[in-house]
Amino acid sequence: MKKLLTGCCVLVFLLSCGNRKLKMDPFDAITSLVDTAAWDVRRDTVMKDTLSDEDKAPHWVEADELFDDFIFNYATDTSFQRQRTVFPLPYYKGDTPLKITREQWRHDSLFAGQTCYTLLFDREEDMDLVGDTSLSSVQVEWIFLHRRKVKRYYFQRMKGGVWMLEAINLRDMEEADGDENFVTFYERFATDSVYEGEHIHEPLQFITIDPDDEFSILETTLDRVRWFAFRPALPADKLSNINYGQRNEDLSTTKILKVNGVSNGYSNIFYFRKRKGEWELYRYEDSSM
Repeated sequence: MKKLLTGCCVLVFLLSCGNRKLKMDPFDAITSLVDTAAWDVRRDTVMKDTLSDEDKAPHWVEADELFDDFIFNYATDTSFQRQRTVFPLPYYKGDTPLKITREQWRHDSLFAGQTCYTLLFDREEDMDLVGDTSLSSVQVEWIFLHRRKVKRYYFQRMKGGVWMLEAINLRDMEEADGDENFVTFYERFATDSVYEGEHIHEPLQFITIDPDDEFSILETTLDRVRWFAFRPALPADKLSNINYGQRNEDLSTTKILKVNGVSNGYSNIFYFRKRKGEWELYRYEDSSM
């Protein structure tokens, strides 16, 4: 059995809707623009925003290690958030470019105001990217399932090892004709119990911590009836994701949804696959403490 407990600190997926499929990443042009921004502008912004709100005296900016540690501080500390945001901040509303000034900025709690956050992977091995300290570019995403919109935050690691928010983009999900994609499937799976029951592989692999020995792993199976007895709540309105560089391909026939609680020890992993044109949940891991 591959690694059950994967350390994740912070926040899913392919962007699509209806009975159609995403043809391309609508953010490619913006990602390129952010990645080629001038360092001099970034450096000046860091220096300006590292002034204390009280005495305006500069303080030492320490290099960030894990992105997850940085993003938690960014989401919860108002002063830190202003220091680590480029102003005026490029904000793309669809194809309309806007700017957010320092005076207009309001604290954004990101995932910190939620009871849980989610991550999506195509492959188990990509889950190890969460702790990668060599990352230089990461995007945090909100997927609004009912509104059919996605909001993406672009973070870049500067010289000196500090992370900065460099741009935000809000746009409609791209659509294309084709087979049912994972996001469309998941939205219905999370809200329609009849549909959910029809898309549970039987028997369902179930892996959890042994209730009699917290250092041991229990591997068993569940039928559909027992699944609904064990079934945890699934996010159904919106999903969050941190794109560390893992694969999230539209045509992938496997998806791994990791749901972590925010400071409450909750951790569940759901393994989905597409067989004969239909998605199904075939494995479920509960490593909550």
